Amino acid sequence: MFSMATHVVIPARYASSRLPGKPLALINGLPMIVHVAALASNSIADDVVVAVDDTRVLDAVLSAGYKGLMTRVDHPSGSDRVMQIADEMGWDGDDIVINIQGDEPLLPPSIVNDLFAAMLTSSDVEMATLSEPITNSRDFLDANVVKVVVGDGRRAINFSRAPIPYPRQAMHDEKLLSSFLQSGVARRHIGIYAFRVSGLRTFVNLGESNLERIEKLEQLRWIEAGKNLLVLDVNQAVPGGVDTPEDLARVQKEFVNG
Repeated sequence: MFSMATHVVIPARYASSRLPGKPLALINGLPMIVHVAALASNSIADDVVVAVDDTRVLDAVLSAGYKGLMTRVDHPSGSDRVMQIADEMGWDGDDIVINIQGDEPLLPPSIVNDLFAAMLTSSDVEMATLSEPITNSRDFLDANVVKVVVGDGRRAINFSRAPIPYPRQAMHDEKLLSSFLQSGVARRHIGIYAFRVSGLRTFVNLGESNLERIEKLEQLRWIEAGKNLLVLDVNQAVPGGVDTPEDLARVQKEFVNG
């Protein structure tokens, strides 16, 4: 069996419309990006690189003892930023790289390891991601909660911000809807991606697709191109990331109480 290296890249954009300077937001006295780099370093990855677009973030990462590299500021997505790192580092096409967002300071490292394990044992898989059940109607109807429909072989059929699969008979019956949501069919997509480097290159070269443009979900380009996307079930609950000041306050409280 051939050997392949495992990598984590953490794209960290300084600019954020809802939380400016997000990577440097302090949590328990440390910048958020440092917390994410620490949890990634507790995975089985051979190396962890933070992909930054601002020298202030780079300084914070390097000062904490982690690896950081500057990337272009005009990348359209985190995947493009990860691809730049893979190219600059000279990673092999068979290597595995996981893209962890820089605003996930509560992500369990075991989740990252599960993705690595799936890629290491399935040489035909180019791209994989994660999901967990949606068990309440609030999340099912929330456009900010991305849903995924999974078919045979744990392959993604579709992603949407809309409630999918749409339970036509249950939508206006609270009891039926509750029963549907306990079935495990409705699933929340967790936006962490594992790629073979060659698959990541294909993904980036595909460019924005029609469905991606409509839903603002980049993973739809892979589905629209007829590619297989493996969806793993998480083995524990995954706390939400930090997008707003309210999210930041929630996470800060978690660290204090934890």
